[in-house]
Parts: sequence; structure tokens; C-alpha cells
Amino acid sequence: MKFFSGLGTSVCSALLLASVARAEVETVVVTGSALPGTSLDTDDVPVNVQTFSSDDLVRLGPASILRGLDSMASGISLSEAQGNPFQPNLFYRGFEASPLSGDAQGLAVYVDGVRLNQPFGDAVNWDVIPDIAIERLTLEGSNPVFGMNALGGSVSVRMKDGFAWQGTEAEAYAASHGRTAGAVQFGQNDGTTSLYVAGTLLTDSGWRDHSPSHLAQAFADFGWQVRGMELHLDLAGTSNALTGNGTSPVQLLAVDRSAVFTFPDKTDNRYGLANLFGDVQLEPGLALQGNVYVSHLGQRTKNGDASEVAPCNSGELCLEDETIVTDRTGNPIPDFLDGGSYAQLNQTSTDTLGFGGSVQASLQQQVFGFENQLIAGLAYDAGRADFEAQSDLGGLSLDRGFIGQGITIDIASGEIAPVKVQSDNDYFGAYAADILKLSPRLSLNLSARFNYAHIRLDDQLGTALNGSHEFTHFNPAAGMTYKVLPEATLYMGYAQANRAPTPAEFSCADENAPCSLTNFFVADPPLKQVTAQTIDAGARGTIQIEAATLRWHGEVYRTETADDIMFVASPITGRAFFRNIGTTRRQGLDLGAEVTSAPWFSSLSYAYTDATFQTALTLDSPDNPRADDGGQIHVKPSDSLPSIPQHLVKLNFGYQPSEVWSVSASARYASGQFLRGDESNLNPQTRPYTVVDIAANYRLMEHWEVFGGIENLFDTPYETFGTFSPVGDVPMVEVPNADNPRSLSPGAPLTVFAGLRGRL
Repeated sequence: MKFFSGLGTSVCSALLLASVARAEVETVVVTGSALPGTSLDTDDVPVNVQTFSSDDLVRLGPASILRGLDSMASGISLSEAQGNPFQPNLFYRGFEASPLSGDAQGLAVYVDGVRLNQPFGDAVNWDVIPDIAIERLTLEGSNPVFGMNALGGSVSVRMKDGFAWQGTEAEAYAASHGRTAGAVQFGQNDGTTSLYVAGTLLTDSGWRDHSPSHLAQAFADFGWQVRGMELHLDLAGTSNALTGNGTSPVQLLAVDRSAVFTFPDKTDNRYGLANLFGDVQLEPGLALQGNVYVSHLGQRTKNGDASEVAPCNSGELCLEDETIVTDRTGNPIPDFLDGGSYAQLNQTSTDTLGFGGSVQASLQQQVFGFENQLIAGLAYDAGRADFEAQSDLGGLSLDRGFIGQGITIDIASGEIAPVKVQSDNDYFGAYAADILKLSPRLSLNLSARFNYAHIRLDDQLGTALNGSHEFTHFNPAAGMTYKVLPEATLYMGYAQANRAPTPAEFSCADENAPCSLTNFFVADPPLKQVTAQTIDAGARGTIQIEAATLRWHGEVYRTETADDIMFVASPITGRAFFRNIGTTRRQGLDLGAEVTSAPWFSSLSYAYTDATFQTALTLDSPDNPRADDGGQIHVKPSDSLPSIPQHLVKLNFGYQPSEVWSVSASARYASGQFLRGDESNLNPQTRPYTVVDIAANYRLMEHWEVFGGIENLFDTPYETFGTFSPVGDVPMVEVPNADNPRSLSPGAPLTVFAGLRGRL
């Protein structure tokens, strides 16, 4: 702890000393809302804002939004609960954007104004964003203008177009563990029309057993501009097969870190998007922006797991509570393995049609003699989803994989049964944001958004899932910024945000009929919407000292979240349900500095995140070794939320002495985190870790360069997620007498990559 106190003191001292220098500084603008086309001076925004360019995303190798954020963004951490590098849970200030519908989604994510949080569960599928086509991204603290899920903040991605990017570029590379990839991008314009296209193909055997992945991504932007008007059509499509076999028991990892506990765990994503957006200058100071979009996500999952099913009387199969297991015809399923180990293959199918649009006006004019910028708009986002699920019973192989054709389980009581449900989401938002410059140094920022949500469920196999729910909430925000020096700005602000329960949460919120961890849904009791109140205070600046540019920021924040929703365990092994858990709190500190002085670049950041429960809870955690005799744990106010490291340190260096070659290095430190299922904090945390990556580029000739690097240079063994597994119920030949239920998701070992890139 003394190390971090010293680090924070040193950074603050350096920033304060540097801020006394006076010079002309570059003005940085950020997106004023989710829609492209509006911009604000960062100095007028009363929250922490971090922006990253396409160059930042390729600093350590091929373009990657996830690697870029993980290595450079202050306060960002990745948790690989799925065990797949393209499906991590992203945490920012204790809030999450995850591809798993069972996780609480507390960040709003947009791509060219399109809401990427999927309607059925607000999940964020990072794999559908073609990394090579990203122009820039903005990470911002809580702001109600960004609508639903912006409890902890927002990520806004802007894609490339032919006006901003021209030429032809192709690259191919190979890496350890069977990864090969190729990408191409092309852009051009004639001053009035533009074209940009990009595509990526990737195949990866995976460094863990039974964990291959395949990605195919395509993106195109067609642009048109004429005096005062610009219009773009984005088309995107992906076809990805991702395998991530989750956590493994610690005793199994001690024998083989590449081993998986059970398999398969596969997700197939087929995604398509068409987005028409534009910006028109109606008159000096007045502009109009808008978009309309339609998307489709077809997702198929297969999850193999050990089954609680076991032989009971008369040669039949029963659950742990002695319920007889039946098939689709209603007949009892016999003990067809003659006492062998049973497994279940849980399969889901989700087809989601998303559509919507938004329109906003931005006006810059004087009000009572003061400069004023006003943004006001309307937004509509909708989803129509068809969800199906079933659980098939088969055998468990010696390496714990599902085998057999499978018999579909259909228990009349609904404990395990096929599901087929349709859901409708309709989200409406009306928002406004105003910046009034009371003086050249002082700005007042006021904003607000009214959100309306309607969620309807229609059970296709009965009536248990039927339901209709409406939510409204008014979210105000206010803040001020003050330039104490031309190079240093102080700010503080207050903001509210909310999110409505999703169809996925509504459909699995009955503790008497919990669903499996693969999102089987069985009931529709009410849930409350989640609301958050955030207070920010900080400082930032940009300083030019001769040839060096220093950008720095420091901020403290606190977010109080009411009626938070959590996916909690059931007394039935392997099953859980959603419930409101009362109040939670995220508070902390962000510090960061970045220095550019050709040919050098360096950055350092530190983030402290204190994420805690504020309401006493009693939760089931049957595999937790510290649970009471009834398999329950007792959460106290101030107990830490799981899966969130308290301390993050990130250090980056770059050196480019000429246009011929360059080198980069990145180091990130994360402290330990409590395991999922250990909300009472009675078990040891995961161990802290430091991971170092390096990369280099060398130009062979005018248009060709080679690149390469090493990820996890020192082959550090580390884990980014943990939970508990029923090791006593699943035979492991590698560890016959396993008795430790701690189960961790291991980080990737040393990985070497090398490739060739050409630009015309």
C-alpha cells in the first residue's frame, strides 16, 4: 500500500510542478453525444475523458480495441470469465460491459451512433467490431446523454471513412498457439464521395485445450459531402465462432494450465448492421445530426457441463431433490449409462433484430452576451428477439467433454425444460446538454435525459414467461469547469443514470425456479430498475515544454447505485437467478500522465477502485468452502464486489528514432480480486500480477514493413477471474482426489507474433 501512496504522491507532484509552465496548447475535442458530428472542447466537459486514435490501437501489434484499452486506458481492466480473448468482460470504475447476458451491464457502448448493447440482455459483443476499421474511441465518465446503461460511463467508437483515410493497406501475421490472421483496408475520395472498406480473417487454435476460434469481419463506409452537408452509410458483417471453456479448478491448473474443466463452451455470432447517419449545417452555428439503423444478431451457444442428474430408484434418473428426470414425451429417462457420469449440453439460440434512430440539433450562439453551446435530441432503440433453449443429457468423457447424441430433458415442473420466448424492447430518450461559458475560464455544464423503457415477454410454449413492464426515469447532470491556468483545468460534476431490467433478467428472476448459468428462463417476477448517482471532481491539462508535450489528469469519484441487479446462485447446483441486491458503491481515484517528445513517447496511469456492497445480504453459494452449513454466505456492508481489482497501474513506452523503425513496450499491474461466489470476502483473492508486452516495426522498403512482438514477455502465470466449481462431483483423472473448489481463468502465456504490412 505504501508503494501506491508514494506513486500517487509522485504523480500529483509532477503534474502540479509541470502545470506552472505556460505555452500554447493543442485543443482536444470529444464527441458531444453518441452521434457523430458534434464536438466539444474537453476543457468544457466536467468528467474524465480519455481518447484513443487508431495509432494507439496498433502500438503493440495488429489493431485491437481490447488490447489498446487494457494497456493504455486508466481504470480499465479485462476479466476473461469465458476464457476466450475475444469475449472478455471489460470493467471501468467497477462497472461492466460484457458479452455475457448474465452480467450486470453498467457501461453504454456505441459505434457510429448505434447502441451496441444488445436488446435481449444489454450484452456487448466486442468481437463484432472490426478493429482495423476503428478511427478513434472515447471513454467517458457517467453522462446521462448516453442513455441506458451509462451508470459508470460510456465507450463511443468512431469508424474510418474515405474522407479521413485514404490508400490501400494489407497485413498478415502469425502467432504462437496456432493463430494466423490477415486484414486489408482501402479508402479513397474525390472530394464529394468517398469509399472505405476493410476486412479481417483470423483463425486461432487457442493455447488452452479444446479452444479454437475463427473470426471473419467486414466493414464498408460510403460517404457523400457537399457544402454544409455530410452523409454516410455504414455496412458491417461478422461471422465468428468463439470457444472459451471458462475456469479450471486450481488443482487442475497446477498440473496443466492449458487444461479445461468441462467442454465444449462455444458461441457462434452472426452479426449484420446497416447504419445511415449524417450531419447538415443549416446556418452558421446551427447543425442537425441524425441516424437510422437496423441490425441482426444470430447467436448460438453450446455449453457442456457435468450434470446433477444421477441414478435413483427403479433404474431412473433424478435431480438432487429426487425429482424424476423426463424426456419430451413425459417418460422417465432411464439410467442409460449404468451408473456412469452424466453430462448436459445446454444449447441456446437467440435471433435479435435491432433497429432505431436518433436526431439532434446543436446550436452555438451567444446567450445574454455569453458563449453558449446547446445540444438537444431524441433517440429510439428497439429490439425484437426470439430465444430458444434446451438441455440435452449425455455422458461425460474422461477429459470431461460431453459425448453422445443427447436426450432432451423436459421436466413438467419446469426445473429443466425447453424454453421458447419472444421479447420486445422499446427504449425512448429525450435529452439536452448545454455549455454556458460564463467567462473565458469558467464554464457551466447542464444536461438531462428522460428515459422510457417498455419490455414485453411472450412465452411460445405456455404462459409462465408472459409479462409486460414499463420504466421511466429522469436523469439530470450539472457541472462546472474552471481554467486555473491556460494549461490546467479544474472540474466537478454530478450526474444520474439508469438502466431497465432486460428480458434476460426478467425471465430468470424467480428464486423458486432458477435458471442454469447458460440463461435458461423459467419465470417473470418483477425487478426494479437500477439507478446511479455520481459525483466527480478532478483536474487535467496539456502543457508544451519546448519539444515535449505533457497531458495529464487526476480525478476522484463516487457512484452510489440503488437497486443493483445481480445474478446470484441458487441452492440447486449450477443454477442461479437475477435479483435486486440493494445499494452498491464504486468510488476511487484516477491519475494519469502522457509525455510525447520525439522520438519518445511514455505514459503512466494509476487507478484505485473501491467497489463495495452497501446492503446486507444472505446469498446461496453451495460450492463456497466458507459457506455456512446451509450453503449460504452473509454479505456485510463494505464487503467488496467480486471480479474487480482494487489497484491498476499501467506504464507505456515508445521509441521511434526514424521513419524506418520503432519499438514499444507496455507493463500493467493488477491487484487481486475476490472470486465470484465469494461476495462475503472470506476466501483468498486471486494473486496480483504484472504482465509486460513488447513490439517493434521495421520498414523494409518504402511501402513495406515487418512487425512483431511478444505478449507476456516473462511468461507470468496469472489469473483474471475466479469462482468455485463442484470438483467433488466431476471426476478428474489428472487430480483424482481434488477437493479445492477454487476455480480460476488463467491468462495467456508467452506469445510471439510476427507479420508483414504493406501500404500503397
